Parts: sequence; structure tokens; C-alpha cells
Amino acid sequence: MNQLLWTFGPISRAYKPAGETARISRPTGTGTMAISVVFLGVSLLALQMVSGQNIRWCTVSTNEMTKCKAMAEAFNDAAIRPLLSCVAETSVVGCANLLRNKEADAFSASPTDIYDLSKLGSFLIAAGESDREGEGVSYYAVAVVKKSSTVTVNSLKGRRSCHTGKGRTAGWNMPLGYLIDSGLMSVMGCDVSKGLSEFFNASCVPGAKEPGDPASLCSLCVGDGTGNHRCESSDLERYYAYSGAFRCLVEDAGEVAFIKHTTVQENTDGQGDAWASGLRSADYELLCRDGSRASVKDFRRCHLERVPSRGVVVGDHVDPTLVYNVLMDGLRKSGFGMFQSASYGGSNLLFSDSSTTFIAAQADSISWMGQRYHQALTAMDCSSADIPEFLRWCVLSSEEQRKCVAMAEASSSAHLTPKLQCVYGDSVDQCMQKIKDSEADAITLDGGYIFTAGKNYGLVPAAAESYTGDTDGSVYYSVAVLKKTNTNIRSLADLRGKTSCHTGLGRTAGWNVPMGVLIERGLITPQRCQIEEGAAGFFKSSCVPGASQAALCEQCVGDQKGENKCKKGLDLFDGYSGAFRCLAQGAGEVAFVKHATVFENTDGNNTDSWAAHLLSREFQLLCSQGTRAEVTQYRHCHLARVPSHAVMVRPTLNRHAIYGLLDKAQESYGSDSNPGFRMFDSSSYGGTDLLFKDSTQRLIGVGERRTYQEWLGQEYLDSLIAMECHSSAAGQSFTTLFVTVLLSFLVSLLAV
Repeated sequence: MNQLLWTFGPISRAYKPAGETARISRPTGTGTMAISVVFLGVSLLALQMVSGQNIRWCTVSTNEMTKCKAMAEAFNDAAIRPLLSCVAETSVVGCANLLRNKEADAFSASPTDIYDLSKLGSFLIAAGESDREGEGVSYYAVAVVKKSSTVTVNSLKGRRSCHTGKGRTAGWNMPLGYLIDSGLMSVMGCDVSKGLSEFFNASCVPGAKEPGDPASLCSLCVGDGTGNHRCESSDLERYYAYSGAFRCLVEDAGEVAFIKHTTVQENTDGQGDAWASGLRSADYELLCRDGSRASVKDFRRCHLERVPSRGVVVGDHVDPTLVYNVLMDGLRKSGFGMFQSASYGGSNLLFSDSSTTFIAAQADSISWMGQRYHQALTAMDCSSADIPEFLRWCVLSSEEQRKCVAMAEASSSAHLTPKLQCVYGDSVDQCMQKIKDSEADAITLDGGYIFTAGKNYGLVPAAAESYTGDTDGSVYYSVAVLKKTNTNIRSLADLRGKTSCHTGLGRTAGWNVPMGVLIERGLITPQRCQIEEGAAGFFKSSCVPGASQAALCEQCVGDQKGENKCKKGLDLFDGYSGAFRCLAQGAGEVAFVKHATVFENTDGNNTDSWAAHLLSREFQLLCSQGTRAEVTQYRHCHLARVPSHAVMVRPTLNRHAIYGLLDKAQESYGSDSNPGFRMFDSSSYGGTDLLFKDSTQRLIGVGERRTYQEWLGQEYLDSLIAMECHSSAAGQSFTTLFVTVLLSFLVSLLAV
């Protein structure tokens, strides 16, 4: 396909001078094809607005309508254009419906309302409200602890907690949404109150007195001091609202308080009521999402969630820039008190009374509110109606079927939700197709299949295996090991012409990852997808057990008798220890292994004659960034993080509910010493690694790695992509699609 060359002036919905031309041209074999679009002296927006050039503002109450009419009159008197007019509705949803039907153009809404509206249709955010600092933030939801404590965000489980109130943003929705979304707290059956009671040892959550709320949520509350009004959502409960939750911490009822970022300063250093007398802000710290702690003044960096201010919603038929400009002109020119509501009989009418200006957005709702805030609301946006009656697990063998049935029976006896069913699949690919087609719901897959499941079937991770008990979710790190005395190799490019040791052809750490990295960096360019040939041309010689190229077997030594050279499973240089032995004995200058291999074969950990004298400090890692590091620095110096197996599901399923079920199941059945069913032991069913790997210590939440790309990690993902065999036709099809879409867009402009 010939290269596409195109030039034209900015196409937008703003006004265009008459005669301005957009031109697209593409060289062809015989000449030049050209399409010209001449803009008339009118804007597309003016043609699209239903009511001439008015911006029709939707109001949700009589008081808002009164203020809107006054604002429209003030804007008109100041000659602000387009004109503003007002449309009456009774709810935010009603205004959204008017926008969808092009019967209104804009309205203001809270971030939670905008979150709800995003599920109803596609809307844009023209502007966000802001204070003088221009952040567009209402406040930051923070977790506060005493400086003398040892609590971190990763050690909150089992602690005592103080909350502003049930259903409130800073003290309930944001911290619980964060804990659920991060995987730190599990919730079965969307029962957030029960999940909270099981996560914290005791709490004060004013208002948690509804049917089904566990008693522990009110156990730290004190009422008015006389025993009355305990756990009420009112100031009669001493620990209610922002200052109350902080007081709960101050008086040692709780170990952590979930409040907004200004609360500590409002109740310390001489500020606040009598109970706060003598308190110093320096005696309190914030818990950061990364596990660290920070000063209470460092809330912009260290917080749980950023809560946005109100936003101005516009329909997709409206230019958001135009609406923003009208609002800013109104602030500068009209003299109208846009952020004042008292004279109209209410508060926060049209806009928040605490705001002072607007900031431009021009974004979809999720981009405007922020991914983290959106995910926190999503984690809390769950009800029993969202939980399927059964979670259908796809199994691949009769052995796995038997274990699945046993797990279903065990889950049922423990009254876990949802119930488990077993669905048979002839292959992994068929299981993935069944899940995509809603004929099954879940399966545990390794990294390579996770890539296929996400790319080809649209599946996402809901939980993952941990083999160490921590929440990293890594099987291991794929590393390149050198002798410390070999100072000639400082980067991956320096490996050209050197000798190399590999665990085996097709193996992850020893072949797929390093070859993928070298191909992705352009250091190896295999012709006709012949990766072995490419590797043989890059390295001087190698040992790659299982390879067919002579150069890739040259450094191999065979078995103890010198036979079976380069045979998988038989050559002395096969596998992790074998590849490291190849390096240690000088057959290769670099060994591609996993990070633990060095430690397993040095410092006396391997008593075989070839390894008994080796010390880990005699080796170093070659980093992908072009540096070297000690072998203990593998978390920062590696070729790829190889992720653990993950439970893959359809994106329409509630992943938090699925993890809630599995986490509850492992509480009862996760131990290999359990007298009944054992989730991570397959010996009773005639197989190994059934449903889950037997080496699994526990299942973990996937946290922010909620897509297959994020779970695999960019390094590992790049290596998988680089190892794929691509044809040139793929690039041509993309270009063809691009041209088709672009031409369709230009034709639509002509139609207007």
C-alpha cells in the first residue's frame, strides 16, 4: 500500500471562515487522488444545536431554574454568546435523557451522579469546578494513623477502624472501594458490611444499624457519652462525621481513621473544639497506597482516592470547548455570582458554592473523574442481583472434573456464594470460547494462555495464584546472569557474538523471554519467522537443549557419558541449573535462567562438585536498561517478570464477587493439612495441578492489574508479542482500515 499523505486545517466544531479548505491526497500509480472539503461560514455546532445558537441548560429544581434564568439574563446583558436558556427537569437522570434526545445541551452534576450516568450512555465533560488552586478536586480521601503506630495500608487487616458514617464518601465508599479494588479486602456476595466486619477487628461506622449489618461495625462507637444514640448518623454520636472519626482515633478507640485531607489540620495545632486541645498535627501520618507513610501535609501524593468536584455534562452533539468558554466568559464579564446560591433559596444550585472557577475537561466521564476514583465506585457498585446463582468452572480432564465436583460440594456445605458448577471442555481454547459465549465462567490459565484469552477471547483476570504467600503475583523473574569478572558485556547489544546458555528450546526463562526481548529490541530480526536461525546468527554459539540449529547445540556437552548432546532433559546443561552450570563452567558467557537459580546453586545450597565452591557474589545480572546489578536486585534488574497463573473470566462478570467466593473458599479449604477438601492439593484425584497449581500458597486479588496486558506486564507481554509470527498483510489491513475510516469521516462532513 502506498504511503498516505494528508494535510488539512483543523477540523472542529468551532466557527470557520468561509472558504477554508481541508484537503486529503494520496499518491497513486497514475496521479493523485484528492478530496476537498470547503467549510461554509457557519459552525457545525450551530447546525447541530436544536435551538438556534442557544446553550440549553438543564435544571433539576425550582430554585435552580430561578438561578438559571438570572444567570441567562446576566450573560445576555454582558453580550456573551451563544445565548443561554434554561430547561426544567426534576432529576439528573431526567436531564441526561434530555441530552440524549438533543432537547438540552448541558447541566452540572456531582461525580457520583456522573458515574451513574456513564452507565446509561455516552456523555462528555466540558468542565470541572475548582477552587483557586485549579486542581478540580473536591477533597482527598485519606487514612490517618498515629505516628507512634506501625500500621501501613498493607497491615490494616485485623485492626480497629474509625469511619465518618455508612454510605459517606471519605469514610465508607472511598476506603472500602479502594480496599476491595486493590484486593486487600474480599467481599462475598456483594455484602460489603460483612466483608468490612471480617476485615477489621472492630469498627465505629455510624449508621451501620440496618438489618444484616454485623454488630462489630458499631462496637467502637460511644454515642453521646451517656449510653444513648450509639452508632447513630448524627452529631449525637461522638465519633460521627469527619471530626468524629478523627476523635475516634485520637481517643484510641480505633487505630486508623478514614477522613478527608483537611480534618487533621482542622482539629490540631490550636484548631477545633475542646476535645482537640493540645493535639499536634505532627503526631499523625497518612497511609499511602504503596505501603509507605507520609506527613498529613503530603496529601496530594499520599491518599487513598482523589474525589473530583462537580462536572459540567454535555451531550455528544455539543462542542465542550464552546460550553467551557461561555462559562469562563460568564465569570469574567457578567458579574453574576455563579457560585452563590443563598439568594435563590438553596445551596449548591447549578454549581457548588465552595467553587471559584472552572477548568477545561473535554473528556469522557472516566478520564475526567480518574481511573482510580471510577474503580473505587465500581467496586462498591454491587448488589445481590449482580451475583449469578452459579459460577461455572471449565475443566479439562476427568481428574479435574472430580476435583471440581468435590470443591462444589465443599463450597455448598460452607454456604459460599455463588455456588460452583463444573463444565467440561475438550481443550483450553474450547474453554475460553465457552466463557466468551457465556456457556462457562472461569478457568485458571498460565501466562501464554492468559495472553491468548485476553487477546482472542476478551477475557480478564479476576484472581491469581501466589506461590510465596505475598501479593506480587509473580512466578519468578527471568534474568540474564554473567560472571562478575566478565566486564565486556554492559548491555543486551553486547551479547552479539558471545556464547550463551539456555534452559531449553521453547522454555519461558531460557528461550521465549530472552528471544522475545532481543527481537523486540531489534537485535535479532528472524526471517520468515525462523527464530532459531535468528538466534544462531546473533550468538557466536550456544547451548539450547532441543534446538535443531547446529550452532545452538555447539556449547552443549550431553550426559555423563557424552551422549544425548543437546537433548532436552538429558544434556547436563539442560534446565535452570544446567544453564547456570554452562555459565559456571565457562561454556557460555551469559545464562538465561530464573532469578532463584543463582541462589539455588551457590553459597553451599548445591553440594554437587561443579557447584559446591560457587559463591553468589561472583555473579551479576544484566539489566534490560543497559546496566548491571547484583543478583539480589532481580526485582529491579530482569528481562521480564513472569506472572503467576490467573483465573480468567468474562469482563461482564463481577470480578470482586468471584474473588470474594474464592477467598472465602481458601479460608476453609486452602490448607494442605485440612482434613477434608484441599484446594491446592490434587493427589486425591489422580493428577497434579488440577484447577489450581499444587504449589499455590493462596489466591490473591489482581488489584490494578485488571486486564490481561496489565497482569502479564509490559516486559513479558512484549516478549510474547515479539515471538509471534506476523505477516506483512497485517500492517496493510490496518492502513486500509485507516483510509476507509478517514474517507467515511470526510464524506460525513460533506453530508452536513
